[in-house]
Amino acid sequence: MSPSQPFAIDSAYVIKGGTVVDATGSRQADVLVKKGRIAAVDKALDHKHVIDAAGCIVAPGLVDLHTHLREPGREEAETVESGSRAAALGGYTAVVAMPNTEPALDNAAAVRQVLDLGATALCDVRVAGAITVGRRGEQLAPLGEMAALGVRLFTDDGNGVQDSRLMRRALEYAGALGVTLAQHCEDEALASGGHMNEGAWSSRLGVPGIPAEAEELMVLRDIALSRLTGTPVHFLHLSTAGSVAMVGAAKAQGLRVTAEAAPHHFTLTDAECAGYDTVFKVNPPLRGEADVAAVRAALADGTIDAIATDHAPHALEAKEQPFDQAPPGMLGLETALALGLTELGLDHQRLLALLSWQPARIAGISGEHGGPIVEGASANLTVIDPAATWVVEPEHLASRSRNTPYAGRKLTGKVRHTILRGEPVVLDAEAQR
Repeated sequence: MSPSQPFAIDSAYVIKGGTVVDATGSRQADVLVKKGRIAAVDKALDHKHVIDAAGCIVAPGLVDLHTHLREPGREEAETVESGSRAAALGGYTAVVAMPNTEPALDNAAAVRQVLDLGATALCDVRVAGAITVGRRGEQLAPLGEMAALGVRLFTDDGNGVQDSRLMRRALEYAGALGVTLAQHCEDEALASGGHMNEGAWSSRLGVPGIPAEAEELMVLRDIALSRLTGTPVHFLHLSTAGSVAMVGAAKAQGLRVTAEAAPHHFTLTDAECAGYDTVFKVNPPLRGEADVAAVRAALADGTIDAIATDHAPHALEAKEQPFDQAPPGMLGLETALALGLTELGLDHQRLLALLSWQPARIAGISGEHGGPIVEGASANLTVIDPAATWVVEPEHLASRSRNTPYAGRKLTGKVRHTILRGEPVVLDAEAQR
């Protein structure tokens, strides 16, 4: 039986009856947690306090490289608290908050504000700093100041850095600091005026399109700049077959590039836009069937390193505007794991690599999240029932917003418990604070 009351963070208890899955493999074992750390991993462990994991997978907590928490500036859509609640319910013990807030997270004071808000959150809230001041692509932000606060990932997400010379300088500076730049790949001139994927559906609907080449040109450029500078680069939310092919070729050449894909880019196509429903408007846009197939294959073969939610909440009135005026974005934190289990057909270890330890490594937080479940490790864990089925009901999601494209969809796989630094923040699929 699961406990009726949440444990204090210094409590001891056993997670019992589950299958432990981490980067080292899979085995039947119980997990003893004491004072925020894993005290033992073995069969038949006993304690007066037990968290039931029968029939479940016990895994390192999930890590999201790409979460929009909206605070500061758009608290009507999401806050650090509400977003972290959604994350915990989705199995995440850490998220990286994107910097396209209002104002942008482009300086140490702004970063510190979000870190302070995250101190009492239901997951570990890390921050991605902006590459340029105001995310305007004109002047480098003080990367060193933000790195001194622990920021390890920098991006102008929502905008790609258009100036190639500036991006080269940013990569050189990042290399000296030992941090990673993450690029939103979009050539603004090519994408200008577009609201969905350019193709048969955009022509049929009369909606201006965004060509695949708008993404692919910047992927090509930044692969070249990574080669030139010797500095790693991470590609955000890749969506096209061409982008995937270029990343695969760069990896084959030994270049230090990594990439992520969002769940909507391996589960939905641009045909969803046929009804002009703005819940399906996202950036980069939903692509065609061949692109979706390429992203799915790249997740399976390792070309793409991580599944990242691109959780992008919007208030109801924002999404109720006409298609060409509504902001792009979808919710993702509470459905990402189940979509992976339902749609991808990967073995559990491969899927969890994409959701946990590989994104933790890219985010620079492997010391605390995503590591093997062994004695002495930090107790950041998730317990997943891979056979549980459920229907996505927007009104029951923890986010302040309701813009999920999966409303009414039946999914397989549900987070049962989430453990943050030894504290069960989710028990039996319910947040504990």
